[in-house]
Amino acid sequence: MPHPTTRTLALLELLQARPGLTGAEIARRLEIDERTVRRYASRLVDLGIPVVATRGRYGGYRLLPGFRLPPLMLDDDEATAVVLGLVAGRSLGLATTTTGVAAESALAKLQRVLPAALRERVAAVESSLGLTLPPRGGRAPETAIVLSLAAAAHQRRRVRIRYASYRGEASERDLDPYGLVVHGGRWYVTGQDQLRGEVRTFRLDRITGASLTDERFSPPDDFDPVRTVTESLARVPYAHEVSVVFTEVTLAEVRRRIPPSVGDLSEVEGGGVLLRTRAQQLDGMANMLAGLGWPFAIQRPDELRTAVRDLARRLTANADAT
Repeated sequence: MPHPTTRTLALLELLQARPGLTGAEIARRLEIDERTVRRYASRLVDLGIPVVATRGRYGGYRLLPGFRLPPLMLDDDEATAVVLGLVAGRSLGLATTTTGVAAESALAKLQRVLPAALRERVAAVESSLGLTLPPRGGRAPETAIVLSLAAAAHQRRRVRIRYASYRGEASERDLDPYGLVVHGGRWYVTGQDQLRGEVRTFRLDRITGASLTDERFSPPDDFDPVRTVTESLARVPYAHEVSVVFTEVTLAEVRRRIPPSVGDLSEVEGGGVLLRTRAQQLDGMANMLAGLGWPFAIQRPDELRTAVRDLARRLTANADAT
């Protein structure tokens, strides 16, 4: 169990990085109760560190403006966690137009000040680490756009965006942003689009401007931004509509292998699981079906049957090759 002094210093780090955290938020992060949070805050005040607590909807704990903390000190675990986070963010497409450069700069600074032994160990992790699901190509979103939308989602304020569709058509609309999601190396925002009067998902790299308004909103209590984005991506109008029934597996088994972003899954009366999805290239869909290893029946399109037969012939030829 961490020593109270360690948690007091952790509270100080939190207040420096996230001013305005509530007692409940701090308690959850430090795995203590709110009464202990108040005690640690009082301990910081006794040490001459000006911690203040404010009540109300936007209240919380913060340091008085102008207070300067001593140089940041990281232990081995913290330094490793920071480096891994920066490396993962770079590799998985989490960077915006300016934070990619900032991440490289932060990595260089961190590695420069680490003790030699730890620096070598962390460098070994960075050089040997491999990550699956490489990011898609495309332009990174503007940092200012990301920050504006994040602020709007956090404060529950409507935002006015300028958006260019994939066809290049420009529009301006008011959006209630319920959350930001990074999926496959791309940034998305999802929420109530006032222009269409429905929940929509927008790519951040296609948003050319975003400004907060004074209008407030309340998202639905059960709204899940990640699920909404992945399900909306599964409905993108690709060239082919696909329906396939897996005949000898349960819905739970299929859901463990096929994420919501691939398509809609439902049980079939009498047994089996129906997958409804869309595909741009049917040979890729044939490869996915073969890789799952389950018996399946194709409902549509007929061209998918041809793609599966072509794949079977290629696999047979490779197996027979000497």
